[in-house]
Formats: sequence, structure tokens, C-alpha cells
Amino acid sequence: MLTELSVRDFTIIDEISIHFRDGLTVLTGETGAGKSIIIDAIQLLIGGRGSVEYVRHQCKKAEIEGLFIIEDEHHPVFSLSKQYGIEISEEQIVLERTITAKGRSICRINGKLVTLAILREIGSTLVDIHNQHETQSLMDSSYHIELLDNYNANTIRKAKEEYLILYHKLKKLKKRYKDLSENEQKIAHRLDLLEFQYHEIETADLQMNEDELLEKERYQLANSERIHQAILEAYNALYGENKGLDWLHIAQQALTDKQEYDPFIHEQAEKLSNFYYDIEELTYDLRNYTDNIMYNPERLNEIELRLDEINHLKKKYGPSVEAILDYMGKIEEEIEQIKYKDSHLSKLEHEMKELEKDAYLEAKHLHETRKHVAKLLTQEIHLAFKDLYLENAKFVISFQKEDQLKFYQKQIPLHENGFDQIQFLISTNPGEPVKELDKIASGGELSRVMLALKGIFAKQQQITSVIFDEVDTGVSGRVAQAMADKIYSISNQSQVLCITHLPQVAAMADAHLYIKKTEKNHRTVTIVKELEKTDKIDELSRMLTGSELTDTTVKHAKELIDIAKERKESTVV
Repeated sequence: MLTELSVRDFTIIDEISIHFRDGLTVLTGETGAGKSIIIDAIQLLIGGRGSVEYVRHQCKKAEIEGLFIIEDEHHPVFSLSKQYGIEISEEQIVLERTITAKGRSICRINGKLVTLAILREIGSTLVDIHNQHETQSLMDSSYHIELLDNYNANTIRKAKEEYLILYHKLKKLKKRYKDLSENEQKIAHRLDLLEFQYHEIETADLQMNEDELLEKERYQLANSERIHQAILEAYNALYGENKGLDWLHIAQQALTDKQEYDPFIHEQAEKLSNFYYDIEELTYDLRNYTDNIMYNPERLNEIELRLDEINHLKKKYGPSVEAILDYMGKIEEEIEQIKYKDSHLSKLEHEMKELEKDAYLEAKHLHETRKHVAKLLTQEIHLAFKDLYLENAKFVISFQKEDQLKFYQKQIPLHENGFDQIQFLISTNPGEPVKELDKIASGGELSRVMLALKGIFAKQQQITSVIFDEVDTGVSGRVAQAMADKIYSISNQSQVLCITHLPQVAAMADAHLYIKKTEKNHRTVTIVKELEKTDKIDELSRMLTGSELTDTTVKHAKELIDIAKERKESTVV
């Protein structure tokens, strides 16, 4: 769960540090006080899109840091972190996000620099943020299949991965077929280009690693005079009258003549003899090497021309001789395909038909898996509806074009999700047919549908922290209490942070944070305060009336807290 959040120079926040508890934490305060800004900060912390607009005016950067404690050793964040080489110790994960005034974004996980994509991938396993925009996305049917696939995700993921392997192979084959069967003029131009390129590379008669060997030889030739001088100086220092070998010979002879008197002298005489003969042989090697060293401007010119030719080919076909030869092999294969395209097209057609059959079988398996999962999800949603006073609602997951699948299978095109087109349908009144959500559900009903889904997915996805940003808008009375109960029940499975204007939800909180704006050094700042019991009663009273506190509202607030306590302890919740 998220235990600590530090935010600095972020919009109207100068610097705050918030400690979060397990269970349900509510955030309340006047409109514009900065409640949603805190959620925006968490959104950025887990990889949301950043902007220089988030950097506080006249500041160089905005900084956000969050500490998560993950006690479940099987949580997916551990395998992901290992995959990206991120060390986790003592079950602690620290996410950091910095946005500079110039628009640069810097991301770290446990001190290691990571890309925004990695931060987003890991962050998605830790926090799930739900706001009114996401509720509205329920009306987009293209989003429904994603929601279904996230339910019992492991089962569907396996079937989908097996299908996608074949789907991408089929897609690749279709592209090859299309490229090969394009108009004759375009193919002829392509063949001319490939044959020209192949001839150019073939004529060059490249040898593997030729460029490296030539570079080495060119370096030696260009420095042949320096090499010759160095070796000659060494040779002259060793060989000749009164030179190195002469003095070694004198030393060797002195020890050899007296070696019979002392074992040490005998031992050193043998060593020196070996050194003498080794150095004598070395001088012969130096002499022979100097005889072979010569400055050859013609050979150097040949090498320069050859390297120019190779570098010209590198600019066109690859960064190395090996890459150029690889490219030559590829275009040779393509030339052969174009010249004998009819036989290749026939072969591709056969491969596509066989692969398409296999892909449809996997798509059908994926479809059947989804049907089974959809049945389970529908049952859970209906149970959740009862808790949210939608007991008369009927929820259906519609698999469109299912009849076509039975009789006209091959007419249904395959796509990334198989051949399924899924839509959530609902009827909120008895006797009325199910229809699209946007044609039936009100804003409050949509909120309850999404809340029911979140409660179900919180168990399935192992999300450690669920955040609700004003999802209770548009509800009141017993429905408000039902939503409060549902939000609290979710907090029994995952930590929940909830921005709310409903006193029923606030009363259920395990921790209550009050957000307010104030002025500091002639600038607006946001302050976060955790409310104790007395302050919590006052805040609930304000939420109930929106005006001055009275004995009646205070009494009502106390009753709400007592009722909430009973409901929290109830086995129903």
C-alpha cells in the first residue's frame, strides 16, 4: 500500500508530506482546495502524462515521491522489478517523479533511473485510479472487452497470447503476399533496384572483417618509418662491440668460470646463460623484421581506395562488412521471390490458409474462454448490484456477431482481440429490454456499475491501492450509504483513498484528511490535516449542511459516525 507521499512545488502545493494508513482514507475539503491535485500527483507518480503546467509558478521543478510497502511476496511487482533489474529490500518500493520547468521528466524506482514506460508498467500494479472520466468511458463499447479481459486475467491472458502468436504471423504473411502481388510496374522497379544493389555488392567481392584488417595494415604502413627506427635502435643497442650482448657475455663468462666454488653462482650462471641466448635470438628477430619493413606508398594507396569503396557501401547498406553481406543475402532471397513470384504467391496462399485455420481455432478458444469468464463476471456483478440498490437491474455481456460465427465463420475478420466484439448492456427497470449503457443508465447508475466492477477487480488484480476521485457524484440517500458500504468493503481487500462530498462515505473512513487552501508569503498553498474525532464531527456537519454548524447538524454527524461504526463491524459489510 501507499504509506508516504511527498509533493514539492506542484501547482499550488509548495511542500506537503502525507502519511497514509491501511483501510479507507477519505479526503474532503472545499471545492478548489487541492484534493484532486493530490490525486493528480499520485497519477503522475505512477506514470501519468506530465506537463510543465504542473510545476509551481517561479519554481524550477516539481517533485513527487511515494513509498509503497508490499507484503505479498507473490505480488506481480516483484517479478516486474526483477525483470528490469530493480532491487527491492524490506518490501519497500519508492517511486520518484520529477518534472522540470523545461518539460523534462525524470523517473526513478528505488533510486534507479527508469523510463516513463517502465514507471507506468510498475505503477499500474500498485495503484488503480478511478475518476468520473473513467465512469464515462463505460459508455465506450471498445473499452468493454478490456474490462472483461482484466477479470480473471490469467486465464484469458494465456488464451490471448497463444492466439496473438498466430495472428501476428498471419498478419506478416498477408503483408508479404500484398507486397509481392502489387502492380507489375512497381515490382519491376523494385527488381531493378535490388539487382543493381546486389551487383554492386557482389562486384566489390567483400571478405568478412576485411575492413578491420585493412585498417590495421594501413596504420602499420602509415607508421612504418617510426616502427623501423624503434626496432633498429633496439637492435643497435643490443648487438655489436661493447653493446648489450657483449656485456651479457662478459657477465655470463665471469659466473661460469667460478661456478664450481658456490652453488648460488652455478645457479645464477645457468640463468644468465639462458637470458643471453634468448636475447641473442631476439636480436636476430629484430634484424630480420627490419629487413621486411619498408614504406610502400603504392600499397597504402591501394588500401585507401579499397577502404573508400567499403565505406561507400557502408553508407548505403550497413554499418559493417558483416551487415552488408547480410543485406546482400536478404535481397538475393527477395530477388528470387520476385522472379518466381507466381510460385511464391501460391506457396504464401497455402501458408495463409493453413495459418488462418489455426488462428481461427485459437480465436474460437479465446472466445469460449471469454464466454465462460463473462458468465462468472455477470454473476458477480448481479450480486454487487444488490448491495448498491440495483437489485432490479439486469446486466448482460453481449458477444456481437455470434450468430455469424456459427454459419459464416470466415466472414468475420480477425483482429487483435480475436473475432470478439463485446458490449455491456443493462436494464435498470423490470420488464425493459437490455440496451447500451448510455441509453439506459443515469450518471448515478453508471457510477454504481463502475463501483461494482472496481470492487470485483480489486480482488482479481492484486492492486495494493485503489483511488476514487469523486465517483459518488449524483447520488444521495440510501444509494449514497450503499456506495459508502461498497467503497469500505473494497478497502478490506486493498487500501482505498477516496475524495468525496458525501458525509455517508466520510463517516465510514478509517482516516479522514482535510484539505484546505491558505496564504503563505503572499502565495496560495495547500495544507493537509488529519482530523481527530471532534474535528471529524465538525467536518461531517459542514458536509451535511454546507453552512454554519448547529446543534442539530453536530448531533446528526455523531449519529452518522455511530451508524458507520455499526456497519463497519457488521458481517454484511
